[in-house]
Amino acid sequence: MTPHANPAEPAEFVVGRLMFPQARGRYVLGAGGGDWLRGGTAWTVDYPEADRTLARLLARLTKIDVRAVEQPVNLDDDNDAYYWPFLISGLVGAWDLTDAQAKKLREYLLRGGFLLCDSFYGTPEWEGFVEGLKRVFPDRPIVDLPDDHPIFHLVYDLTNRPQIPTLQHLPIGYRNDGAVPHWRAILDDDGRVMVMISFNNDIGDGWQWADEPAYPADAAHLAIELGVNFAVYALTH
Repeated sequence: MTPHANPAEPAEFVVGRLMFPQARGRYVLGAGGGDWLRGGTAWTVDYPEADRTLARLLARLTKIDVRAVEQPVNLDDDNDAYYWPFLISGLVGAWDLTDAQAKKLREYLLRGGFLLCDSFYGTPEWEGFVEGLKRVFPDRPIVDLPDDHPIFHLVYDLTNRPQIPTLQHLPIGYRNDGAVPHWRAILDDDGRVMVMISFNNDIGDGWQWADEPAYPADAAHLAIELGVNFAVYALTH
């Protein structure tokens, strides 16, 4: 199936990218200056190449009617976020959501939205991520997903999930103390994954560098299969 290239043309699935202001005052990768409304901050990591690659892969590997062009989503834009039920957010160790943005994101997720948090590593970035996430869900725990969770088996059987590395940090593949990959989530009251947390991984790099000879083919393969599983899960749960 060929993805829709026209942003105005309706499609069953659109890859959304969550925009966010970012932290200052302590070291977190991606923190610092830049106008987040103009793409000058950490939310643009892997954007738009990873998003468009995922759209092409979904069109090739599934029967999902997908739009080729990604959708940046600003939580401050009235009710716009509710039109884009699948969001990706990278370098979330640097996000610094306002109270109003956190409230909007909580409502979006409780209404059925899905958020993939990716491309962050190690203790300092985890702490920055949790600080922001607690504004969204102060009372919901972050849980480790078991290997038999449906999100890992809907299309591809992904019981074995080694680390998906960042290209710029090869051959080690990670930064900080982020050597061990973790697959975590926040669930709603019915057990649905609202926030998929790909910690100590860089799925976005696996998508956009899948054809790069220097990038490990097995990691790219896993990233692609995870992307398919996540999209199908978001559409069916």
